[in-house]
Amino acid sequence: MEVFEQLKQLIKSKDKQRIVFPEGDDVRILTAVSQLKKDDLLEPIVLGKKDQVLALAKENDLDLSGVMIIDPVTSPDFEDMCQKFHERMQGGKHFQTMEEAEKAMHDANFYGTMLVYTGKADGMVSGAAHSTADTVRPALFILKTKPGMHRISGSFIMERGEEKYVFADCAISIDPTADQLAEFAAQSAATAKMIGIDPKVAFLSFSTKGSAKGPQVDKVSEAAKIFKDQHPEIPADGELQFDAAFVPAVAKLKAPGSEVAGHANVFVFPELQSGNIAYKITQRLGGFTAIGPVLQGVAKPVNDLSRGCSADDVYKIGILTAAQAVSAD
Repeated sequence: MEVFEQLKQLIKSKDKQRIVFPEGDDVRILTAVSQLKKDDLLEPIVLGKKDQVLALAKENDLDLSGVMIIDPVTSPDFEDMCQKFHERMQGGKHFQTMEEAEKAMHDANFYGTMLVYTGKADGMVSGAAHSTADTVRPALFILKTKPGMHRISGSFIMERGEEKYVFADCAISIDPTADQLAEFAAQSAATAKMIGIDPKVAFLSFSTKGSAKGPQVDKVSEAAKIFKDQHPEIPADGELQFDAAFVPAVAKLKAPGSEVAGHANVFVFPELQSGNIAYKITQRLGGFTAIGPVLQGVAKPVNDLSRGCSADDVYKIGILTAAQAVSAD
């Protein structure tokens, strides 16, 4: 079953999740929101000036019946949101005055994130007209990371027919430490479970079981050890070269006795450069669909769109975000 069909079934089995879309002035967002509402998959919340949002929808023959539209600045809870945001920021380095808090709440991404923080929404999707930083920064300031986590990561679900794998980190952390790689593995294993994969985690390197030496190899080996100590219930191994992690015949030669080698389905890359290159090669040469980036480790679901996204991309990331919210319950 395709990933998004699985996710649709998952979210249909639970109460409808409220997903906020801060970019109500973008026709791609409204197109996706209209379809999500029509398909009865989630409860969309659109941010923007209501008359302008409805005018854009009408101009493009889109039905937003039953969709909640909020103008942050004129909403009855604006002052309350400012106060709660101000309280949330106390003790930090940013937004320490009420004036700064009010200015932040004029930003749709900050206001949308506060909806998630206060429980008025279950997740957020942004980035069609904003940079990744504009989407992620409010999430880190307000929602922060999940308990026990110190860093977020970006995974890609790679799908081709019945084949499904998770690659991480391919989007966020340039040169993670061993501890951070172990965190990314835990986050990625949770993503794998969400799409029906029983995770088998491979920590990748240019070395298999000491076949090469160097600090890069040591980091990956240490990450695997940390992860196995913290999550003994999840099969994991490393350091492994990709062929040893993926090809059973190679695994028998390079890593005999490993319960993961030759059967891995969650791949943790040693740094961003290799992860980003790998998912794009897999996508372009291997013919896989790359779903993501899936932001992992945030306390509540927030996902970032590409500014070149289509309405269908928005639709799918909306479903994914609702599934993350359901899985977190």
